[in-house]
Amino acid sequence: MRNASARPAGGRAAAPKTGGTLPTPASAPGPAQVNRPASLHPGAWWLWSLSLGTAATRTTNPLLLALLITTSAYVVATCRRTSPWSRSYAAFVKLALAVLLVRLLFAITLGSPIPGTHVLVTLPELPLPDWAQGIRLGGRVTAESLVFALYDGLKLATLLICVGAANALANPHRLLKSLPGALYELGVAVVVALTFAPHLIADVQRLRSARRLRGRPDTGIRGLLQVGLPVLEGALERSVALAAAMDARGYGRTAEVPPGVRRTTTALTLGGLLGVCAGTYGLLTAEGGTYGIPVLLAGLTAALAGLRLGGRRTPRTRYRPDRWDVRSFLVAGSGAAVAAAMFLAGADDPAALHPGVVPLVAPTLPLLPAAAVLLGLLPAFLAPTPKEPSS
Repeated sequence: MRNASARPAGGRAAAPKTGGTLPTPASAPGPAQVNRPASLHPGAWWLWSLSLGTAATRTTNPLLLALLITTSAYVVATCRRTSPWSRSYAAFVKLALAVLLVRLLFAITLGSPIPGTHVLVTLPELPLPDWAQGIRLGGRVTAESLVFALYDGLKLATLLICVGAANALANPHRLLKSLPGALYELGVAVVVALTFAPHLIADVQRLRSARRLRGRPDTGIRGLLQVGLPVLEGALERSVALAAAMDARGYGRTAEVPPGVRRTTTALTLGGLLGVCAGTYGLLTAEGGTYGIPVLLAGLTAALAGLRLGGRRTPRTRYRPDRWDVRSFLVAGSGAAVAAAMFLAGADDPAALHPGVVPLVAPTLPLLPAAAVLLGLLPAFLAPTPKEPSS
């Protein structure tokens, strides 16, 4: 039996009895209207972080090192996105604290070559045989040796924190897409190594939360053992899935390249790397200051040409490649400016960057290097606000 309400008597379809209007196809968002979230080039984040780490290696002033740590922490808190690798910053901070404590512990137990007159405590000293000359266990612990160990450990801790900032800010998958073709296989290995720690931390946090919800202990030796086995199992499953995905995408397959091109690529790459090493050595020594910069530039040019030719062995395309825009250049340039200013300050006033230990003096904050470190805050105002996970 036919439904009378399906069509009026006049044979025309009835209009919907609603107060609004139906969306038209033109007003519906299409694929071309969905914009990708704006984000900086991952290489810019790495250049910024490594530049801050380079600046940290040029000083032992605890005030400047603390300013570098604060700068990186503020940028990470402002710019990092809600992604698995963004949680690795806290782990790097804990690792830096552990390195600092171990450095102080070694200075207390094994002594220090720094002479000192301010004895804090005298530990029982263990006599060692003659072949262990120069090493002692216990003995006097001076304030000078502890301050020297603190400065030295803080420098390494700052470098680790800067590397942690790069891990928390840069998307490793997008970084892999940005590498030249000649470094593709090496880049895959590096990216897999860099993403191991963030995924491991995420697995541990997830399993600990699940155990707490079930009322089971998640701390202590027993909790560590019961959490470690599922984490190891998940890491093995993830490695098998990664190997299958790499094989399906043709990883390791190369194109045919003429022998002349291969030999030219090898010569340019090796010659360029040797030039970079010779130029860097020249810059670090007083005698090679005249030829350091030209040799370094020539080596970089030859190495880049070799990488360009070597990219022919890996024919691959990039879907929506990342572009270096003005903001990316400014972010990388701000980090480079911090490193360059620290180099210039070390040549002009090395005493301000390396406070004395014997005799003990209070460290002072040099104004020009401190102002240069504040340039590292520029990404916090240039990077887009993180609203959703980066793809």
